[in-house]
Amino acid sequence: MHNNFSALCLTTLLLAQSSMVFGRDTDDIPDALPKAAVLAPLAERALFTDSVTKGNRGYAAVGERGHILISTDGQQWQQAQVPVQALLTSVYFTDADYGWAVGHDATILHTQDGGSSWQLQQFLPKMDKPLMDVYFFNRQHGLAIGAYGMFYTTDNGGASRVLDSFHLSLVSEDDQEYLAELAETDPEAYLLERESVLPHFNRLMVQDEQILMVGEAGFVAISEDAGQSWQRLEPFYNGSLFDIHRTQQGTLQFAGLRGNMFRSDDNGESWQDISLPVSATLSSIIEDSSGQLYLTGNAGTLLHSADDGLSFRDLSQADGRAILNGLPLANTLLLVTKAALN
Repeated sequence: MHNNFSALCLTTLLLAQSSMVFGRDTDDIPDALPKAAVLAPLAERALFTDSVTKGNRGYAAVGERGHILISTDGQQWQQAQVPVQALLTSVYFTDADYGWAVGHDATILHTQDGGSSWQLQQFLPKMDKPLMDVYFFNRQHGLAIGAYGMFYTTDNGGASRVLDSFHLSLVSEDDQEYLAELAETDPEAYLLERESVLPHFNRLMVQDEQILMVGEAGFVAISEDAGQSWQRLEPFYNGSLFDIHRTQQGTLQFAGLRGNMFRSDDNGESWQDISLPVSATLSSIIEDSSGQLYLTGNAGTLLHSADDGLSFRDLSQADGRAILNGLPLANTLLLVTKAALN
C-alpha cells in the first residue's frame, strides 16, 4: 500500500502561436485568438486537474490557465509551451511523444515532442463549453467528450479534421422520438434542439474497442466498436457520475456526486451501492500496480480500498482542498490538487 502522498503544484510560461479551429486559421474570427499561457514561478501551486504517464518516459499534468507540466521522475516538473490560457481538464498520451489535452472553450491541444511544446487544434470560446475527457487509440484515431453532449472525433490526429459527432442512440427514448419528428418537419430546429437533449459527458474508460462513457443524471453508455455506435444503458443512479474504472480483478467501479460509489462484478448486469465514510463528491478512481484502489474528491477526500472496492477507509486530508485526480508512482501517490498536502 502507498504510505507516501505528494501534491502537484506547478508553473507555466508560453509563447503565442498561430491557432487553428477545425484546421482553419482563426485570423478571420476576430475574438477567437487565444493568449498564450504565462510562465508562473509558483505554477506547481496552481490548480491541476489531471495527470498521466507519457508512455514509458515520464509524466504530464494539466490545469488552470493553460498550465501543462512535464516530468521525468514525478518529482521535478517543467512548464511546457502552451498557446492558450483555458482551464485544461484532461490529458492523454499514446506514447512517449504524442499527446493531447482538452479543456474549456472546447480547447484541443496536441504535442509531438513529449509535451515540451503544444499546438492548438481547436479553440471555440464563443461556445463557452468545456471538454472533459480525451482518448486516442493510436496517433491518428481519437475522441474527445464534454459538456452538453459535445463529442469530437478524428481519424488523422486532429491535423485537419476534428469532426463534431452526434449519436442519436445516446439520447433518451422520449427525446429520440421528438427529434425524429422534428427532423422531418423542421430540419433547422432539429439541429438546434440536438444541442439541448444530451447530458454532460464526463469520463471515458477504454479497453480494446470497448468504451464506457459516464455523465450527468446517471448517464452510462457503451460502445463495442471504438465509438462508431453506442448503446445507452438503463440508469441505476439519478445523480452525476464523474469517473469509471475497471479493476485488475475485472470489477467495474463508478464514482459520483455526494459520495455515491457503485460496484459491479458481473459487467454491469447488477450494481452494489458501496457505503463510504464520507459524503463529498468523488472525482476519480485510481488503482496502483498491486490492485490497491483510491478514491479522490472534494473537501480533501482520499479513500483507500484493499479489497477491490468492497470497502474503503478514510485517509482524507485535513486541509480540505479538493483532490481532483492522482497517479501512482512507485511507493508514492501523486495527488493532483490545488495546494501541497501536509
